[in-house]
Amino acid sequence: MKRTRFVGIITGIIMITTSLAVAAGMGGGGWGIGGAYQRIYNPSTVETVSGTIERVDRMKPMRGMGAGIHLLLKTDKETIPVHLGPDWYINKLDAKLEKGEKLDVTGSKVTISGKPVIIASELKKGDEVLVLRDAAGVPAWSGWRRK
Repeated sequence: MKRTRFVGIITGIIMITTSLAVAAGMGGGGWGIGGAYQRIYNPSTVETVSGTIERVDRMKPMRGMGAGIHLLLKTDKETIPVHLGPDWYINKLDAKLEKGEKLDVTGSKVTISGKPVIIASELKKGDEVLVLRDAAGVPAWSGWRRK
């Protein structure tokens, strides 16, 4: 009887801890590999654009998602939103992005809520390269890769 109760308590603690992590945005927050947002990434629409950062913000790309980081990139042709990834991941990286910096962005140009957006797979600033997704669009924060 004591063993059953102990297992029940441990299971309860694990469930509570998992719930708190998800609530804090650490459980994916819609940024995970199987989510609707991830399925929007289209390897056939990948392109590279160059421009200047106009703004870096927190945002939620789709309803029900956790906060993410995006920037507005002013190119020769347009100013386009670039979605980088979940804020809990991007904010832990050493890469700092600031208004006025020149940047090359590679990513999937898609439409979200009727507006063009680039879901970034790679950022290049000078000699620095930040890889956010692989060629298939699998995010670096997902913790695993398809084979």
